[in-house]
Amino acid sequence: MSVGTGPTAVDVRILNRAELALHGVASDTPVRRPDGAGPSDDGHVLVDGANAALPRNPASPYRVRDGKVWLGENDTGLSLTPVQRPRFYGLATADGVPYEHIARLHGADVLATTVVQTCVRYAEPDRCRFCTIEESLRSGATVAAKTPAQLAEVAEAAVRLDGVRQMVMTTGTTTGPDRGARALVRSVRAVLQAVPGLPVQVQCEPPGDLSWITALRDAGATAIGIHVESLDDEVRRRWMPGKSTVPLADYRAAWDEAVRVFGPNRVSTYLLVGLGENPDDLIAGAGELIDRGVYPFVVPFRPMRGTLAARDGIEAPSADLLRYVTEGVAARLREAGMRGADQRAGCAACGACSVLSTAGG
Repeated sequence: MSVGTGPTAVDVRILNRAELALHGVASDTPVRRPDGAGPSDDGHVLVDGANAALPRNPASPYRVRDGKVWLGENDTGLSLTPVQRPRFYGLATADGVPYEHIARLHGADVLATTVVQTCVRYAEPDRCRFCTIEESLRSGATVAAKTPAQLAEVAEAAVRLDGVRQMVMTTGTTTGPDRGARALVRSVRAVLQAVPGLPVQVQCEPPGDLSWITALRDAGATAIGIHVESLDDEVRRRWMPGKSTVPLADYRAAWDEAVRVFGPNRVSTYLLVGLGENPDDLIAGAGELIDRGVYPFVVPFRPMRGTLAARDGIEAPSADLLRYVTEGVAARLREAGMRGADQRAGCAACGACSVLSTAGG
C-alpha cells in the first residue's frame, strides 16, 4: 500500500519496517546479541516470516500483541514472532566453554561467529566509530580466538539440534597480509568436515594477496563479504580512520577477483546509511557494485552501546532516509535480477539487519 502518487509515493510497510530497524520494538526476545562485530544489543525475531534483528527498546512506540506489530492503536500489518533460544546454547565443550561463546544464532536458522574477536584497528585513533568487536570479549560473552575444532563441534550441534541452514564467519583484522583470511580457511575446512554441504559465508578485509580469495573458495566457502561500509573517501576517513588506509582501489580489485572466483551475486559488501554520505551518491555507488556482480547490503547505522559514535552522541539516520536509500537500491537489485537469498549464506542471505528484503531486494 502506498500513500500519494508518482515518485513521492511512500510504501507504508517499508517505512514501518525501517522504523522498526532503527527504533526497535517494546518486546523481550529470548535470542539477542549483547555486543559484537555487527549490530549489537538486538533481539532476533521473524517479521512476516523473515529474519530481523531489532533493537529491544522499551520506549519504542511499536508494540507486539497477538503476534502483530501495533503502532498505538493501529495494526501495521506486520507480524512478529520471537526466535526461541536454541538448544545448542545449553551445551559446552569438554573444557567448559559454552557453545554460545563460540557461535551464536542469528535469526531463526543462521549460525554466526567472529573467528578472531580482536582487531588491529580497534584502538583509537584507528578504530571504526560504529564497531564494538572487542566489547563482547571484555564482557566475557565470547573467547578471543575460536579454534577450528570448536567451530566444527558447535556447527554440528546447531545443525542437528536446531535446524541451522547456513553459517557466517567473520574476523577482526589481523596483523598479517592475509588480514584474517588464513584463520577463516582453517575454520571453513573444519566445519565442512563436520557438516558437509553447509553453506558458509566468510567475511574479511581485502587481503594483501588476492590468492587468499581462491583459498577461501577452495576451502569450501559458498560466498564472501568484503565490507567497505562507505564509498565516500571523506566519510571513510572520518568514520574508519584505520580501515580507510586501505584504498578503494584495493576493494574494487578484491571484489572483482571475488566475483571471478565465487561468481556474480556470491559477493557482498555492507553500505551503512547514516554516516553523512549523500543518499543519491550512495544509491549510485550501490548501482556500480551491482554492475560488478556485488550485492550492496544496505544497513542503517545505529549508535550501539560501546561505540565511539554513541559516546559522541551521534544519532541514527531518519526512517525516511533509510527508506529512500533502501528503495533506491532495491529497485536496482530487481532490475539486475539479484536477490540476497540467492547468495545461500551470509548477511545478504539472512537479511536480518537490513530492510532490503522487505523492499524486494
